[in-house]
Amino acid sequence: MKVVAFNRSVQGTGASRRLRNSGKTPGIIYGSNDPALAIELDHNALFHALRKEAFHSSILDLEIDGKAQKVLLRDYQMHPFKPLVLHIDFQRVSASEKVHMRVPLHFTNADASDAVKLQGAALSHITNELEVSCLPADLPEFIEVDLGKIEVGHAIHAKDVVLPKGVTLVLHVEQENPVLVNARIPSVKAADAEAAPSAAAAAPAAEAKK
Repeated sequence: MKVVAFNRSVQGTGASRRLRNSGKTPGIIYGSNDPALAIELDHNALFHALRKEAFHSSILDLEIDGKAQKVLLRDYQMHPFKPLVLHIDFQRVSASEKVHMRVPLHFTNADASDAVKLQGAALSHITNELEVSCLPADLPEFIEVDLGKIEVGHAIHAKDVVLPKGVTLVLHVEQENPVLVNARIPSVKAADAEAAPSAAAAAPAAEAKK
């Protein structure tokens, strides 16, 4: 994705306030052993970009004065109750250095699984993203998690996911192997299933008393 920014010559609380009042958002670019650079961006364009999933998990082409550089979105601050982006941070990336990034998970084939289709299981999504390490060129916009074969009472862990080529789990995720999604029969349905045999057994007894 392409992002257009401009050099920001004035800094400070008052300058940032005036910048926001003029429809701009202050920001900063840092990393790659280069000095941090203060920038400003068009607020409306930035606000709409932040609503796109890819803006949060992709390598961005940030253009300043006609020159583009590769960056990642690292942080941004929103106003507590207004739809207003107060500040944004980008990190420069090098093609030869691995990056750590949280990548969104796209769950597929849930409705096709026997657990959901035949047994009425509910799937609980414990997390919707996974932290990975890879070179910038290998960074995926999302990672697909196939739920077609999930079974009742079982879960899919981080290490069960098939990662794209060149992508690995970061060390702590590899060691912890957290649960991403599990399949369970809802408690109400489970209680109904247990009550059904009892009701069936009671029916003949009730008939005998008549």
